[in-house]
Amino acid sequence: MCTVSFVRANEAVIITSNRDEHTGRENAAAPAFYQSENKTIIFPKDAKAGGTWFAAADDGTVAVLLNGAFKKHTASPPYRKSRGLILLEIIEAAEPLSFFRILDLDDIEPFTIVLYRLASLHELRWDGSEKHEQALDIYSNYIWSSATLYADEVIAQRKNLFEKFIGSSDKITAQSTYDFHAGNNGDTENGFVINRSTGMKTFSITQAIIQNGRADFLHADLLQEKSHSGTMQINQAAIKV
Repeated sequence: MCTVSFVRANEAVIITSNRDEHTGRENAAAPAFYQSENKTIIFPKDAKAGGTWFAAADDGTVAVLLNGAFKKHTASPPYRKSRGLILLEIIEAAEPLSFFRILDLDDIEPFTIVLYRLASLHELRWDGSEKHEQALDIYSNYIWSSATLYADEVIAQRKNLFEKFIGSSDKITAQSTYDFHAGNNGDTENGFVINRSTGMKTFSITQAIIQNGRADFLHADLLQEKSHSGTMQINQAAIKV
């Protein structure tokens, strides 16, 4: 929930997320399939609030959460609901983007959500007082870093590393993208896998690959050194235009 990339590699869409949390936080449950009213969704469940930071649905929708909006904010708990539960409400909706537009976010901590659907990509932000929505080019590549953990100059450095990675080969794959997210260039403070003296650490790397009418979901629990995977066929009949 603190580093997210969107990569378009030939016919595949690859969305990858590193979750950074304090070591005092309980680890999340392994990814599992859940049935909502509208669709089947796979996600790892946060042990604290029951939400998630990364979910993929059988209509081809993927939603990924980052803490914070545009800049670092001062947390003022208690909040009405966790951001991980907000993400689930959005992806469970029959039309996630329309649902975000009407969703009441008063007393919710600021966040950014990367929302992919089979024909669109949106960046959704809540800054604590206003919603911000931006449509992005689904044929381009993007990286996001949480404003709560990384200073502006660090975010720029990470973007530069990402652009170098994208330009390093004309055969970017899900595996090479994962390997990029698994590196830190010897920098445990601001690399992609962190282990800070403050107790902030990268707990996991999660990835969804949308290709050939299916969604492959991969989750690497770095703390327990365990990997999990799942595959869903995309239900074309469930897709709302």
